[in-house]
Amino acid sequence: MFSNKTLLITGGTGSFGNAILNRFLHTNIGEIRIFSRDEKKQDDMRKKYSSPKLKFYIGDVRDVESIRTAMRGVDFVFHAAALKQVPSCEFYPLQAVKTNILGTENVLETAIENQVQRVICLSTDKAVYPINAMGISKAMMEKVAVAKARESKNTTICVTRYGNVMASRGSVIPLFVEQIHAGKPLTITDPNMTRFMMTLDDAVDLVLFAYEHGQSGEIFVQKAPAVSIKVLANALTDLLGLPNHQLDIMGTRHGEKQFETLLSREEMVAAEDLGNYFRVPPDLRDLNYGKYVEQGEIQISEAMDYNSNNTIQLDASGMKSLLMKLNYMQSITRGENALAEE
Repeated sequence: MFSNKTLLITGGTGSFGNAILNRFLHTNIGEIRIFSRDEKKQDDMRKKYSSPKLKFYIGDVRDVESIRTAMRGVDFVFHAAALKQVPSCEFYPLQAVKTNILGTENVLETAIENQVQRVICLSTDKAVYPINAMGISKAMMEKVAVAKARESKNTTICVTRYGNVMASRGSVIPLFVEQIHAGKPLTITDPNMTRFMMTLDDAVDLVLFAYEHGQSGEIFVQKAPAVSIKVLANALTDLLGLPNHQLDIMGTRHGEKQFETLLSREEMVAAEDLGNYFRVPPDLRDLNYGKYVEQGEIQISEAMDYNSNNTIQLDASGMKSLLMKLNYMQSITRGENALAEE
């Protein structure tokens, strides 16, 4: 599918971009374009991979002309550029709007203009029943993608939605490791809080599955296990040989949920179970949708969402096995310094 094709990755200097490069660079793909604002990270990637297949574009998804330049001659797009940190988006919500919503529209408009074959937009579980600015902006990003998919005849636009990518920069696992190495107690918000757990390879597999099987406007979700924060902390301290390390319960932070949701009730009713994945077809109703307003839908009333409380729950043993799949954790347990995935 990717043979001799050109792939553009927005936000390509992040963990996802690096994972895609590791997966594709030594295949027969024609060209991979890295689009981002960060010239230092681009230079680091250029030196690290030193590949003629790699092309670098400095720009911002907010600047439609910069993305239009990078989009010319592209066959496929992975749209990963986003503001992802909950606290920063909470304090600067308009910045989340400009990057996550308006930036996505710029990517999709220029992709359609250039007759790109397929675009996959990366989303998050925080977009379902959102309570913080980051989640709200990502929910709107999904709505923009589905709306553009309805209008686009030649460009297939899909969305992938996933939970926490383990050991990514700013996430809880590297934070816990830093606190352990510094001899500080682990700061836990709520021991019973649950989160979906995915590896970076899982996230890449999900995107590639959507590329291979997706029709325009569809949302893809990978089934994932979940873990409570207390079990995660205990698994991590056990792996590092400090099972009795002190825990400091600090309480739920602003903008946090007790659990995250990957599929809403409405989506679960319509979703197709594909084994390891769910496929959610687009809502193709037009403005004349009186039937759904006046008559309702019994199935939705009886449905349950798919969240981190009702999925498979990992115990400490299962969480340790999952942690040890990470190169980051393998390095840490060997006593080596390791950087977070992003």
